[in-house]
Formats: sequence, structure tokens, C-alpha cells
Amino acid sequence: MEQRLSLVTLGVHDLGRARRFYEALGWATGAKPEDDVVFFQAGGTIVALWDRGNLAEDSGVNDTGGWGGVTLAHNVRSPAEVDAVIVEAEAAGAAIPRHGGETFWGGYSGVFVDPDGHPWEVAHNPHWTLGEDGSINLSS
Repeated sequence: MEQRLSLVTLGVHDLGRARRFYEALGWATGAKPEDDVVFFQAGGTIVALWDRGNLAEDSGVNDTGGWGGVTLAHNVRSPAEVDAVIVEAEAAGAAIPRHGGETFWGGYSGVFVDPDGHPWEVAHNPHWTLGEDGSINLSS
């Protein structure tokens, strides 16, 4: 198996609401309004929105309704950009459990939670290189 991640599927309770939230963040999709899954190209990765029950069944897991122990991350080029994305997410309807601030690892980050409870860390990591296309590299 190659060391890479191709697709992240978020299980959602209301596909229309979830789609409107991500579109309010500026994400674009080619999905039709009647499609039962919504795909977004996110750099070299795809993010999908799909009914939570269908995703659990397809994945062979029992959905307990709680947080699944996963936080997504969106890296940006500066602390000011962290703050701007947090403001944008809040305006789109996200909860903000942690506004931007200095981190213990020498960066700057904040967290928003989408309407279905998926947490996103928005981070500026001065130790990593963020490419023009949004790709990230562990070396600076």
C-alpha cells in the first residue's frame, strides 16, 4: 500500500445542510442537487459528504453517534489566514471551540466544528512547507 490518503468521507445527518455549509466556505462541487453523495476536490485529496447511516453500514461499523477520534486539518500560510478561515467558518454556521492562538509546537491554530460535529483544525505550521497548490510537505 502506498503511503497516501486519497479520499475522506464525512458522514452527515442532513446532506443538503452539510453541502450548503461547505459551499458557504467557498468549496465547489459538480454534484447535482439530487445526488446522494457530494464530492469536493481538495487539493490532491477528495472530500465526500454522504449520509451517516449509509456510511456506517458501508464501512461495517456500529455508529454510536459520538466523535470518531478523528480531526481534519486545513493548513494555511500565516496566522492571519488562520483567523480569517475561522471567521469564515463561523459565518457559515460552524461552532468555534478554539479561536486562533499560539500552539505548544510553535505554530498557530484554531478549531471549527461543522454542523455535523466534524472538527477541523486550521493551522499555520512554520516547520512545514505549503505548496502553491495547497499540498503540504513535512520539511520546511
